[in-house]
Formats: sequence, structure tokens, C-alpha cells
Amino acid sequence: MGTPETHGEESCAQVDVGMTRVFALLGKRWTGLIVAVLIGQPVHFADLRRAIPGISERMLSDRLTELAAAGLVVREVVEGPPLRVSYRLTEAGAALEPALKKLGQWAEEHLPEEGGACPGQLSGAEGAGGAGGTRGTGC
Repeated sequence: MGTPETHGEESCAQVDVGMTRVFALLGKRWTGLIVAVLIGQPVHFADLRRAIPGISERMLSDRLTELAAAGLVVREVVEGPPLRVSYRLTEAGAALEPALKKLGQWAEEHLPEEGGACPGQLSGAEGAGGAGGTRGTGC
């Protein structure tokens, strides 16, 4: 057995704790998209589901519960008839808007486009979705 090798601090670098916490939540599939759809206005559950193709009701419900527990989303029940449930971002959730828009811009510049994407999603273009999201765009 040889002697232990010495190395510099850079080889022992670890991921920032804040980044770890952010990606533990927002790195889960669908979570960032849910937040993006909620930017700008409250959205009913059914409209959220339609705005995010491929997400199941169960997954949407689970992700909304996680976002609520993290203090990013508030569930609001509108007494009926019919009884309707909508979700809106808290102040902390709304504070993610600039970061999500920057990520969308980065993706436009650096990631190859996959078929079926709506133009302008999270690109900062103010459209029917308030933040360039998918609401009202027919996508």
C-alpha cells in the first residue's frame, strides 16, 4: 500500500447546499413546469393538467402537495356549485420567475429543440400565459 495522495481544495469541492436543496425540489420531473404555468395567475387543477401534456392527475396532485409543503404554492378552494380548486404561487414561488425565464432562455440558446415545443415558452415573451407559458397558446 502506498502513501495517501495529497490534492488541492478544488478536488474536494462539493455542490453548494442551496443548489442541492433547489434541485431536490425543482429537479423532479414536472415540478418546474408546474411552477412555470402558475406564474402570473392562479390556475384551476384541470387547466394545469391540460397545460402540461403527459402529466397524470396523481402526479400533478403529488407535485402540487410537495410545492405547497415547500411554501411555493397555495391551494385555494372556491365554493361552488361547482366546487373548484385553484393553485397560485406564494411570494416565494413567484420569486422563481426570473430564474425560470433565464433557464428557458439558456435552453433556447444551448439545447437542441425537440419536436412539439411551443415557441416562446419561458422565453420571457409576454403572451397569453402571462410569462410566456403554455396557457392559452393551444399547445
